[in-house]
Amino acid sequence: MIIIPARLQSNRFPKKILADINGCPMVIATANRVKNIDKVVIATDSSKVVDIAKAYGFDAVMTSKSHKSGTDRVNEAAFKLKLDDNEVIVNVQADEPFIESGIIKNIIDRVTLSTEKNEDIMMVSCYKLIDKNQANDPNLVKVITNFKNHAIYFSRSKIPYDREEHFKYYGHLGVYGFTKKSLQEFCSLPSAPIEDIEKLEQLRAIYFDKKIAMIEVQSESFGIDTKEDLAKALKKFS
Repeated sequence: MIIIPARLQSNRFPKKILADINGCPMVIATANRVKNIDKVVIATDSSKVVDIAKAYGFDAVMTSKSHKSGTDRVNEAAFKLKLDDNEVIVNVQADEPFIESGIIKNIIDRVTLSTEKNEDIMMVSCYKLIDKNQANDPNLVKVITNFKNHAIYFSRSKIPYDREEHFKYYGHLGVYGFTKKSLQEFCSLPSAPIEDIEKLEQLRAIYFDKKIAMIEVQSESFGIDTKEDLAKALKKFS
């Protein structure tokens, strides 16, 4: 199942999930991109978003306004939907209206493989190669991985520091795959100091020594964090 967390308010770009993307609200544009991969449910804190979802033919679940992260919101929705512990759940951020559906399929397959092999993996996510100018953008989260392609750290800063300027930088795509069981485990962990500092929820897993399996993908998509991002995206994908 694909669950899209859709908090109405946003500090940097208020009500961005309702911004027009080629004729429909951003959250609906995101849902339309992935609806052919698996069932889609929108998890929101707004009755207005519920009504919009239903008008476009998508199911929606009302969730608390107090969640600190999108994944916590997805977890509440999964609980309300009474999903099985082994159900594969993909958290697709509402501000990814141009995400490629193949990426979601890859994440589902990787979570499924992890379950079949009984790997000690809490979640699965993905990254793509970015250029050095993109690496300087604090809105584009960077990731470094180990030899097993597990995440070592995520940051809004340029990581690692490249003294000789030969390093290839990788940008994180805000898509996460879990089983319902591992999702509940993640959300049962307390908030981590590094999570609060960077404002990156996935750092909670790393802080508590949980593994995040990463997949390298090819993608033109990027999250919409600001009005400038929206203008750039509409120009690129119109």
